[in-house]
Amino acid sequence: MPKTGKKRKNASSKKTRKTKKWSSAEMGQALLLTAAIIAVSVIIAIVILRVAATTTEAPATITETPAPPPEVAATTEAKTTPAPKAPEVAATKTPPPKTTPAPKVTPAPKAPPELPPPHRGTLVFIIDDAGNSLQELEPFLRFPGPLTIAVLPGLPHSVESARRIRAAGKEVLLHQPMEAVNGPAPGPGALYAGMNAHAILAILNKNIAEIGPVAGMNNHQGSKITADQQMMETVLRFCREQGIHFMDSRTTAHTTAPAIAQRLGMKIGERNIFIDNEQSRSAMDRAIKDGLALAVRNGSAVMIGHAWSPELAPLLTSLYENLIAQGYTFSTVSALLSR
Repeated sequence: MPKTGKKRKNASSKKTRKTKKWSSAEMGQALLLTAAIIAVSVIIAIVILRVAATTTEAPATITETPAPPPEVAATTEAKTTPAPKAPEVAATKTPPPKTTPAPKVTPAPKAPPELPPPHRGTLVFIIDDAGNSLQELEPFLRFPGPLTIAVLPGLPHSVESARRIRAAGKEVLLHQPMEAVNGPAPGPGALYAGMNAHAILAILNKNIAEIGPVAGMNNHQGSKITADQQMMETVLRFCREQGIHFMDSRTTAHTTAPAIAQRLGMKIGERNIFIDNEQSRSAMDRAIKDGLALAVRNGSAVMIGHAWSPELAPLLTSLYENLIAQGYTFSTVSALLSR
C-alpha cells in the first residue's frame, strides 16, 4: 500500500510538469493572439486620434445631463432628453458713426447794390413822316427803347408802316396833314382852311380807320389850321370823343391848341425841340442836348425828328444806353400825357 501511494505522487508530479511546457502549436496561438491584441490597440488608437482631430476642428457643444438615479435608469435609457435651449441674445444695434459737422463758412459780406442814378428827366422822341418808305422806317423799329412814330395817311406804305410799328412794340400816332401858311401841299387826307365840322370829322374818321388803332395824333405842317380856333376846337373834341391824345407840333407860334384844350379841360402835349432842322449828325446832337437841358429843368422834353433823316436812328441808338445811365427815362406820348 505505501508503495502504491508514492507511485501515484510521482506520476502526478510528472503529469504536472508536462502541462507547464507549451507545445509549438500553443506558442503559435499565443503569438497570434498577442498580435491580434496589438492590432486592435493600434486601431483603437487611430480611431481615438481621428475623433480627437475632428473634435478640435469643429467642437460640438455637449450638454451634460445628470445621470438618473439607479431605480429609474432602466426607464430613462429609452427616452431622449432634449437639450436645453440656449438663452436668446438680444441683437445689439450698432450706433451710426458720428459725423463731424462741417465748419460753418461765413460768407463774405456782399457789396451793397449800386443805387440807380437820380432821375434827371423824361424824354419823348417822336419820328414823323412814316409811310413814305419802309426802308427808312426799319432802323427806328430796331431802337432799343420806347419810341412814338407818326404815320401819314393815304401813302403807299401807310398801312404796312403802322402794322410794323405796332409789331415792333412802338407807339403809333396819326400824323394828320393840315394846311400851312404859304406852305407846300400837305398831302392826302389833309385838313384845309374853310372846312366845316362835318368835313373835318369825315376826314379824321377816314384816316383813323386806315392806320388805326392809334394812341393819338399830331399835326403835319398845319400852321394855318392850328391858328384857327374853330377848326382846332373840332379837332380836339374829336380826340376827346375817340379817347386819343393830341400832340401839338407847334409849327407856328400862333397855335390856338393849348388855349382851346385848357377851355375844354383836356391835357395835350407840345413839341419842345425839332431835332433835324439841320440834318448833320453834329447839329442833331446839339439839338438833343438842348432837349436834355429842358428835361432837367421842366421834368420832360418832347423832341421830334423825321423818318427820312438817315443819321437820326443811328444817333439815337448810340445815345440810348448813356442817357439811361445818366438818369434819363425814355417814354411815349400816351405815357407822358397819362401821368
